[in-house]
Amino acid sequence: MSDIRSLALACRDAAPAVAMLDTEAKRSLLRDMASSLGRRTATILEANALDMRAASEKGLQGAMLDRLKLDEGRVADIAQALREVAELSDPVGMVTRREVRPSGIVVERVRIPLGVVAMIYEARPNVTADAAALCLMAGNAVILRGGSEAIHSNRAIAAALHEALESHGLPQAVVTLVEDLRRETMVELLQLTDIVDLAIPRGGEGLIRFVTEHARVPVIKHYKGVCHLYVDRAADPLLALDLLVDGKTSRPGVCNALETLLVHRDAAAEFLPLAAAALKKRRVEMRGDDATRALVPCASQASDDDYAAEFLDLILAVRVVDSLDEAIAHIRRYGSDHTEVIATRDEAAARRFVQSLRSAVVMVNASSRFSDGGQIGLGAEIGISTTRLHAYGPMGAESLTIERFVVHGDGQIRHPESHVG
Repeated sequence: MSDIRSLALACRDAAPAVAMLDTEAKRSLLRDMASSLGRRTATILEANALDMRAASEKGLQGAMLDRLKLDEGRVADIAQALREVAELSDPVGMVTRREVRPSGIVVERVRIPLGVVAMIYEARPNVTADAAALCLMAGNAVILRGGSEAIHSNRAIAAALHEALESHGLPQAVVTLVEDLRRETMVELLQLTDIVDLAIPRGGEGLIRFVTEHARVPVIKHYKGVCHLYVDRAADPLLALDLLVDGKTSRPGVCNALETLLVHRDAAAEFLPLAAAALKKRRVEMRGDDATRALVPCASQASDDDYAAEFLDLILAVRVVDSLDEAIAHIRRYGSDHTEVIATRDEAAARRFVQSLRSAVVMVNASSRFSDGGQIGLGAEIGISTTRLHAYGPMGAESLTIERFVVHGDGQIRHPESHVG
């Protein structure tokens, strides 16, 4: 038996211990995990420094380094996310529907854990804690397979989580960290259909496509985040400018950062020079169409590839459009079903924008950076799904459960002729 199969079996065998925990026991466990992270902050930062040094030596830079880096504030944020998950409504056992059928049977739809979730991620040590917390709150066990660039950080965070599990008398295997980081080991994990119930990849497009192509287990995925801001003819220019600056520059290396700006032609003459000045101060490179470059001479020529790109950097593709319908058509062509934003004071335009797009998250006069599980009330976030399966959009604890039918009766039989009493 391979090592990864042995680890996965141990995780599966440990899963019932979590599934049986009541709400207060799970909340207590997550709070103690948060406290353990706080106590071990210095150790975690020392481990992260090793990862950062190795990453720099390998030539990693930009968004990858930003995702990898931890400091006291970020460790505190990870711990706080666990505390927030602990306060969420417990999805396990939730009755979402109850109906009495003509036969007299009572049919309930009840949420239950998935079982074993395999989390495949890179350069995001916070995912080690976030994924564990959400899986545990949903009654699942989790197999964590992080990237080699974050191995020291992931070990340190997992050790903190294991300390809390041990103090609660739970097997450490319910949070299993895979330390064999060979690709062939990951492929084997993704093909354990008798053990793993769901795989969630989180990282660059290359990783997600690799997981999708090699998995035999179900996969929740999103390939990239090509997020748009459309500035309507009826937009408040200063409001739209705030959305643009926050969405593009607050943290350009994340999937909910803006990548493309669309501006209605009637608003372009006023808005684009304002946008160019604000973005220039923040060292953002603009790539635009001819109409954009006529108003912003410093912008370089945009290509089709630019409009389809997830830059994850201080680069913004810009296009002037003649109508709301043209903006919608552009998003349908180049978008990734992640997050779209409209800035407008026209309620009809906002309604049409929302109804015409099928993206997982649509914002009206709010920053794309709110497309995050923690910001929209899910506590931490295990990922964002652009796969139309049982979950779509930011995924929290409830998305890590499924509904089953529970039927109550008092002796009803479907075929009366079968009655023997």
